[in-house]
This record gives sequence, C-alpha cells and structure tokens, in this order.
Amino acid sequence: MTNALLNAENETRRILPPSRRSLTHKFWINGHEGYLTIGMFEDGTPGEIFVKMAKEGSTLSGLIQGFCRAFSLALQHGLSTEDAVARFEGMRFEPMGATRNPEIPETSSILDYVARYLNTQFCQQD
Repeated sequence: MTNALLNAENETRRILPPSRRSLTHKFWINGHEGYLTIGMFEDGTPGEIFVKMAKEGSTLSGLIQGFCRAFSLALQHGLSTEDAVARFEGMRFEPMGATRNPEIPETSSILDYVARYLNTQFCQQD
C-alpha cells in the first residue's frame, strides 16, 4: 500500500513506502562532520530525517538520533515542513559556527542547520 494511513488512538499517521526517494547531504559545522538524509513521501515532501555524526556513540549523536525519530514522527503525523522549520530554526547550542554551505554560511546548532537546509530545499521561497 502506498501512502498507507494508520489509525491509532484517533491519530492519522502517513507511512512512507518501503522503497522511497531520499536526499543525503554532507555538512560541516565548525569542524564537526555529519550527514543529513531526508526520506521523502511519493509527493516529494519530507517524511523522515536521519542525522549521522562522525563521532558515533557520543552524547550529542544519541540526542540527535532521538530528535530525528521525534521529528520524523511529527512529519508523519502532519507537521508541515514550514512549521518544523519555524520551530527549530535559531536554536542555539554547540557545535555552532561556520559551515561549508554557501547557502547557510553560519549556524547556531545542528538543529538550526537542519531546519535551514530543509527551508532551502523544501519550502516555498518568496
């Protein structure tokens, strides 16, 4: 079933197909390397995100993985990409600073970077 819907406790969850398109983006924030992978629904909108940090096993890596699970579930339950960007853009914590992305030359955290990257790739630009 493509675009299957689950009904659990009156909540509708949009499920991604078993095989899906995705976008993987390598990023650097102030010397910290990571990979952002965005899995997409059939209509091209984000349905899940994964962030893999180079320092696997660190507290930061574990917290980011937890964030990605919650973020993905929010997208699957109807949080729009624009609302997600608005909620996470501007969050401040280390690592922060210079990036190698000319569209996002400075960032205030990994979550800020993810939100701003989603904005550049998936949100309507005026």
